[in-house]
Amino acid sequence: MTPPSNEPQRIVLIGDPVAHSLSPHFQQPAFDALNINVRYELAQTSTSELPRRMQQLRDGLFAGANVTIPHKEAVFAMMDRVSLIAQRAGAVNTIVLDGDELFGDNTDVHGFSSSLDDIDFTFESQHAVILGAGGAARGVAVALLEAGIGSLTILNRTVSRAESIAATLDDARISTASVDDARQKCIGAHMLVNATALGWHDDLPVDRDVFAILSPNAIAYDLTYRETPFLTAARAAGLATVDGLAMLVHQGARSFELWTGRQAPLDVMWQAAVAERVARSDRGD
Repeated sequence: MTPPSNEPQRIVLIGDPVAHSLSPHFQQPAFDALNINVRYELAQTSTSELPRRMQQLRDGLFAGANVTIPHKEAVFAMMDRVSLIAQRAGAVNTIVLDGDELFGDNTDVHGFSSSLDDIDFTFESQHAVILGAGGAARGVAVALLEAGIGSLTILNRTVSRAESIAATLDDARISTASVDDARQKCIGAHMLVNATALGWHDDLPVDRDVFAILSPNAIAYDLTYRETPFLTAARAAGLATVDGLAMLVHQGARSFELWTGRQAPLDVMWQAAVAERVARSDRGD
């Protein structure tokens, strides 16, 4: 991507809602650090507005995009081409304008895998449970399967959505059930991942007593990148916890590289993301 010398190109985050997003706070410093003339913006987009957003991309109004809740699966079907990872996940969170075509990728898989690099977790023979069945859950499922997880259960209130992920991935290690069955399905699990949006609303996706039936060495991972009731309850049960900030930054770094063809300044992005999260905490956001 070669930005014009005068007006900056625009890359947008498409979702509903997007006002809370940290992405502009670490993507813009990354572009600025490498002197790339790009402005990263939020693009609040309802489902009915998605076709218009895709046409704006095709028309060159935007040079690329990130996609967040709840559009990752819908956008997948609007791409001209997708990566193998996005094909497997059935979801797109990064769009690159390639000539007059839209290319979709899924950097959530890379983001989740990278966030676990510093954690001593043996995937083989371990059981993981994912709460939720949206686009983010799809990326996490692919990452866990590729890492060699022994077995994986996807729990969702609408079981058919979990079954859709299982059908797409077509892997014998996957099982599905209702989140109402969490007490049974989480017994002895080694990882519990909250891939729902409930953390933004200060709600718990499962009853508190579920944390007590996980393996004592289990990891509780919330994709929400702030303190949540899920993380608080997990720590109260003596479990190790991981929030979603590292995944967010790593997936954003991979998106940056897809748009620019240059290595992302990961340190700059991480420091900016942490600083913004601290500022929000100080403000009580």
